[in-house]
Amino acid sequence: MRVYLVIMDETEEAVRALRFASRRAMKTGGAVHILALVPRENFNAFGAVQATIEQEALDRAEMVASSAAGSIFAESGKMPVISVRTGDAQGVIREYLAEHPEVAALVLGTAKEGGPGPLVSHFSAHAGALPCPLFLVPGGISDEDLDRLS
Repeated sequence: MRVYLVIMDETEEAVRALRFASRRAMKTGGAVHILALVPRENFNAFGAVQATIEQEALDRAEMVASSAAGSIFAESGKMPVISVRTGDAQGVIREYLAEHPEVAALVLGTAKEGGPGPLVSHFSAHAGALPCPLFLVPGGISDEDLDRLS
């Protein structure tokens, strides 16, 4: 079974990547894995304050991933796998890919305007070292074109 890994956050490009991946999975009999990332904080507050900040970030990431999963389930009837992990984004994604050899493609969305974003920049520069293909979904693509291509 083909598994499409989407990195989910609150950006429009992540929503576009998820739409492409879910449509592709439906057409190929595959599945979607959603990975929500929580970056480590660069500062240390007092114990309880730091724990509260980290828990709020984790809760927010879980909510975003669960909401995205719900929309896929409503459309396809298949519930995606959801993972929420804390750490350096590139490192966490590489670890996830190493732990899940069934992933057939890493699907990232590019920004509609401006630079492509840090994950797209990093993984496109290192695509040759990935264990799977990298799919880049243009941020400015229309829903109709996206559906036609997926």
